Amino acid sequence: MANFLKRIFENDKAEIKSLEKQADKIIALESTMAALSDEELRNKTAEFQERYQKGETLDQLLTEAFAVVREAAKRVLGLFPYKVQLMGGITLHKGNIAEMKTGEGKTLTATMPVYLNAISGDGVHVVTVNEYLASRDAVEMGELYRFLGLTVGLNVTGKSSEEKRAAYNADITYSTNNELGFDYLRDNMVVYRNQMVQRPLNFAVVDEVDSILVDEARTPLIISGQAEKSTAMYNRTDFFVKSLKEEEDYTIDLTSKSISLTDTGIEKSEKTFHVDNLYDVDNTNLVHHLDQALRANYIMILDVDYVVNEGKVQIVDQFTGRIMEGRRYSDGLHQAIEAKENVEIQNESRTMATITFQNYFRMYTKLSGMTGTAKTEEEEFREIYNMEVIQIPTNKPIIRQDYPDLLFPNLKSKYQAVAKDIKARYEKGQPVLVGTVAIETSELLSRLLKQEG
Repeated sequence: MANFLKRIFENDKAEIKSLEKQADKIIALESTMAALSDEELRNKTAEFQERYQKGETLDQLLTEAFAVVREAAKRVLGLFPYKVQLMGGITLHKGNIAEMKTGEGKTLTATMPVYLNAISGDGVHVVTVNEYLASRDAVEMGELYRFLGLTVGLNVTGKSSEEKRAAYNADITYSTNNELGFDYLRDNMVVYRNQMVQRPLNFAVVDEVDSILVDEARTPLIISGQAEKSTAMYNRTDFFVKSLKEEEDYTIDLTSKSISLTDTGIEKSEKTFHVDNLYDVDNTNLVHHLDQALRANYIMILDVDYVVNEGKVQIVDQFTGRIMEGRRYSDGLHQAIEAKENVEIQNESRTMATITFQNYFRMYTKLSGMTGTAKTEEEEFREIYNMEVIQIPTNKPIIRQDYPDLLFPNLKSKYQAVAKDIKARYEKGQPVLVGTVAIETSELLSRLLKQEG
């Protein structure tokens, strides 16, 4: 194990040394680029494009291209990338992950590899976690790219196919992971090729890469359509299960959220629905409806798991307590709850197209990412995406002191310590924001803080 760690550490050191060497070559061109007029600097893009067409590789153009962006950023944005940002940019161009501490300027770091890869004309996608960030960066960094003669597109929800196609045809496209995934699914559902909006997936720079490619990796993106199906069976099975008695007709295990009919319950259902054997293969549909009706009536709790609002059943997020707009339970459970609450039963939806972020992002010819925390998931990035995590040093030494974690024997003592810490800071006049995962925890802390006055 010690040898393995030593090898990783030495590999990292060698990689950092190599990056420093390359960064020094870019810095050496500083005065050459500063001597160029705005027009001459802008003309460099056309020159690089021509050299690329004639057979030069992007790797061969890297030093000059990075130096051009560095000088342009100074003139347009008033920002001059540091050596560590050049190192981060080279890491991204190589299709790896640059782990950079918060405040080290990841947005500016990405401009250099994005510009270099846009020279090929095959398109570059800059991926952020929300539309606010995509719009902000497209405007702010877009100034720099436009100054250098490149086109910039912004792809967000609500745009028409023509607008999306124009955004994807730009040299650089800013978008969110969700929008990219859904556009890919929609493209796979069109009839004619000219109706597609995306081009072949070339190069992506993913911001907060651990959040998108690890935490949400297996989250399926689903496009569903209406399945024409009678709702009568939901009402019949709901009416039937409401007449059943616990223990006598069904047993329930709330911890695993499972419920099943007893022998008596099975007999009653066979009599009610006029079938000889409930578990005959011909009765699969009936069994499914009964299962969902049982779950809806005895496991799903009103105002805990869901609410009824203006005649609609809406799901409550277990972690935040917020209503999840537009989400529905699958496999007929939502319809069973609608029958239970005596509201209009909506048609079931049927999956038309689906993909996970993991499968989507692996289709890019080259993938890279930035984050402040990726080293812990390094193995996953290497195995699934073939990406290395490179820890880029900070521009100046860190003066912040990082203390070790505090460990407590039980939850009670932990929350009491949290309340005492909040009180101490409150008395100093420090504002405190407390974030919890569940509503119950917030309520518990609220009680403890009231006790502390």
